[in-house]
Amino acid sequence: MVRNSLPLRRLTARSAILSVLLGAHPAQAPAAAIVHLATELGLQDSTVRAALTRMVSAGDLERDDATYRLTPRLLNRQKLQDLALDPVLRPYDGDWRLAIVTTGAEAAADRTLLRESLQANKFGELREGVWGRPDNLGTAARITAAHRLTYVSGRPDDPAELATRLFHPADWADTATKLLAALDTADTMRDRLEVAAAVVRHILHDPILPPEFLPEPWPGADLRHAYRAFRTEFTTFATAHVP
Repeated sequence: MVRNSLPLRRLTARSAILSVLLGAHPAQAPAAAIVHLATELGLQDSTVRAALTRMVSAGDLERDDATYRLTPRLLNRQKLQDLALDPVLRPYDGDWRLAIVTTGAEAAADRTLLRESLQANKFGELREGVWGRPDNLGTAARITAAHRLTYVSGRPDDPAELATRLFHPADWADTATKLLAALDTADTMRDRLEVAAAVVRHILHDPILPPEFLPEPWPGADLRHAYRAFRTEFTTFATAHVP
């Protein structure tokens, strides 16, 4: 499998556990099932058990008897993932939604959290403290420290140029096309899971722009379809290999 120029990460015990639970609804599974499935993917039993223990200590997982589940922080990540896979849109009439930071934060960590929250809601940064995007999203995730923001609507003089400058849709489409090809050619379930993890990370960064701002052909729908097909395939694999 060609990795050059693709945002692929080697499968580890932690990434395998997260891939399984982030794709599950509810996001929980028995320890025995997690360990057995991970070993079917080529990971060592002891390595997976150690990863589960570390993830509980790190606040990634909660343990209830023999069942592990995602903590609220990662459940929020799952919600963002679900919203990105099935975005709710509304008709675009030319308006842009601007989020202006009107109340500062003393701590750098608080500023970082607000930035990450705005990015997760598909805003691009026009300049420091001013974020915007086309107003075509019908559903948004909760924005951290929303009380620090003031929202206004406006229409840029050249919306297509601004969308290109803020969101680089052609670059996103190029990587998406390469990921589709990689998923199509990956043979083993371990390789396919590595590519699928990269696919869902890339979908999370889809700016979800109105069609007039996108290059043709736009691979967003194809990438989502490929990921859903993989989740079905992986569920079948798990059912067949977990006692």
